Amino acid sequence: MRKLFGTDGVRGTANIHPMTAEMALRIGAAVGRYFRRDASGVHRVVIGKDTRLSGYMFENALTAGLTSTGMNVLLMGPVPTPAVGLMTRSMRADLGVMISASHNPAEDNGIKFFGPDGFKLSDSAEMELEALIEAGVEPAQTANIGRAKRIDDARFRYGERVKSSLPRDIRFDGLKVVVDCANGAAYRAAPEILWELGAEVVPIGVSPDGVNINRGCGSTHPQTAAEAVVAHGAHVGICLDGDADRVILIDETGAVADGDQLMGLLASRWAEKGLLAGNALVSTVMSNLGLERFLNDRNIGLERTAVGDRYVVERMRSGGYNLGGEQSGHIVMSDHATTGDGLMAGLHFLAEMVRTEQPASHLARQFQPVPQLLKNVRFKAGQTPLEVEAVQQAIHSAERALNGHGRLLIRKSGTEPLIRVMAECEDEGLLNVSVGSVVDAVTEAVSV
Repeated sequence: MRKLFGTDGVRGTANIHPMTAEMALRIGAAVGRYFRRDASGVHRVVIGKDTRLSGYMFENALTAGLTSTGMNVLLMGPVPTPAVGLMTRSMRADLGVMISASHNPAEDNGIKFFGPDGFKLSDSAEMELEALIEAGVEPAQTANIGRAKRIDDARFRYGERVKSSLPRDIRFDGLKVVVDCANGAAYRAAPEILWELGAEVVPIGVSPDGVNINRGCGSTHPQTAAEAVVAHGAHVGICLDGDADRVILIDETGAVADGDQLMGLLASRWAEKGLLAGNALVSTVMSNLGLERFLNDRNIGLERTAVGDRYVVERMRSGGYNLGGEQSGHIVMSDHATTGDGLMAGLHFLAEMVRTEQPASHLARQFQPVPQLLKNVRFKAGQTPLEVEAVQQAIHSAERALNGHGRLLIRKSGTEPLIRVMAECEDEGLLNVSVGSVVDAVTEAVSV
């Protein structure tokens, strides 16, 4: 079992273990040693970050650790997570690093890694890294210490790649678009790219100060963008998270559409054009049953994985699929990117609006979702509420009640100290009772 790495790299509260400068230094040294293919030649790593205040601390600590093992570090500054995957490949780097806690609040931070192919690391690679971090590594000889350099045009390189994923004849002239950048990594890139494609842009969440990332804005708080869409009479809203690898859409009425609706739209359109590899979509166990039924009605398969876009990508690669994602808004289009790209996915939605001349409210409602309820219970370090007998009994009772009527999913978050309790059922009364009984049991277990 991995102790340090979670669903998406290493994550936690800044200046509290494991997210300390000292640990980042050790992580940098270990990952630098791990990815040096041999002792000769030039070895490089690209580092991006979002706009958190603690990003400066971790950027410097990682740079020190990496250069101590002979890695040359290329610093890109604030860029979306998918830009790191792109630049790792295009710059022939040995690895890529993104400093971000994604949708988490500003006091958190995280470190994500990309291999030389631009894809996130496997569980086995992370376990090997944990062993190196624990054991420590020998630094390089003095003459072999690495150098660090700023890369000033990373944002523009990323923008060109995102735009090139669209047909050349697609422009957004006449579309008024609210884009909420969550005061995060895409605060400059997203409005620029939309403007370059011809849209009239209403930017919000574009004034990061180090502590306001995701605060009352972005994909986890889409109400802010929804109000802006209505107030400005916009055609659509695009809500990104702190590192811009996920997207939530807002139609012209202010209604919110999640990743399941966008995946349903893209999968059905790609299938019609013969572009959907394997004639299937890859998503997680969290995706709504309504999406599965929608795809089945169109003879499109649905491959489910564990929660985490990394697992979605692994299944896509192993099965030869080119479209996948998560209900939370990670949309992976592997013909164009190695990881979830919220802005790219949003642009493809706008392209469908242009192509079909249909409003966002029509395209963002591909299917009727089965009622789904998700509740979170926070626990403290060292607690294992899912192992408590009373919690297990509550889960078994809920499963029996839902059998034949819906499904229950209980999991520990890989990015936050939360137990997530989710159920789907067309009988909303049974849905509320089932989720409530499990939440009550978990709450009691963690309050001891």
